[in-house]
Amino acid sequence: MARRKQSVTIKHVAADAGVSLQTVSRVINKEPNVRPVMRERVQASIEKLGYVPSIAAQRMSGSRSYLIMALNDRERTIADWRKREGTDWVDQMLLGGMLKCAEHGYRLIVELIDTHSDHIERELLGAIAALQPDGVILTPPHSQNQRVIELLRKHQISVARIGSLDGGPGLRFTMDDERAARLASEHLLQLGHRRIGFIAGSPEYELSAWRIDGWRAAMRAAGCADAGLCEESDFSFESGRRAARALLGGRQPTTAIIASNDQTALAVMDVAREMELSIPDDLSLVSFDDTPLVRFGDPALTAIAQPIAEVTAQAVAAIIEDRKTQSELDRTVVVPAGLIPRQSTAPPRNG
Repeated sequence: MARRKQSVTIKHVAADAGVSLQTVSRVINKEPNVRPVMRERVQASIEKLGYVPSIAAQRMSGSRSYLIMALNDRERTIADWRKREGTDWVDQMLLGGMLKCAEHGYRLIVELIDTHSDHIERELLGAIAALQPDGVILTPPHSQNQRVIELLRKHQISVARIGSLDGGPGLRFTMDDERAARLASEHLLQLGHRRIGFIAGSPEYELSAWRIDGWRAAMRAAGCADAGLCEESDFSFESGRRAARALLGGRQPTTAIIASNDQTALAVMDVAREMELSIPDDLSLVSFDDTPLVRFGDPALTAIAQPIAEVTAQAVAAIIEDRKTQSELDRTVVVPAGLIPRQSTAPPRNG
């Protein structure tokens, strides 16, 4: 009777090939210090038994865990999930990270930790002890949390930091948010807009300031005033509504708005409907993120498309390479975002 694949373990392979467990592990991990004849014998047993390597077998070599942990903000992530207002940011992170991990025999595990918690060190140490990850991908705001970064450094864990250029070790990834905001602003300026409002993201995120800088630089280069045209948000729908009312309710309302994420962009659309403003006839709108929410709406929104999957894939590849070479990650990588024009932007009515 044929043995079921799920019951085959590394011990069965070792017994069938007549070799030690360590030899099988070295073959599985593609380590060079195995004689060709022994490698062929083990590989033949793997194919014969239908063995599928497990993380436990890969870990037997002792040098790697074959796990990469992505650390996301618990409070914001769970709040979005519960309100069913989440974007596909996490989905794109998983897409890029999981596919790249699979290419190298790794697994990606997502952990949620509240960056504001007094117990963040205890929580992070617990995750490290349980998973023993080869590397950690930090997303905002964890990527700029020096307590987290220093703790990982002390444990000699490779770190890839998304959306932060703050000091400290780790591979720093940006999507060039300053340039992205400048692209969005220049698109609207070229259409003839001169009063372009900007809804900034949470000041807790480094990238929020970068985007303001990009918008402001484009406005000043075009000779346009920017005073009073920037409103802050915390990336939520309600904060987007408050910002939109401020930008559209004055004596000189804006003719265009750039929103720092899709939830605040949708909030602008909501306020515009209440004020009986047509998009794009009365108001042009550009969003960041480019989730399905804005691609399939009416009108479909012009948006900055952030290459989150590509950034995460490159972060995974860098961590794996770092483990092989034992070199400390300490450089900045730019994976630029791009602008996708759609139906929500047009020349101003009286332009």
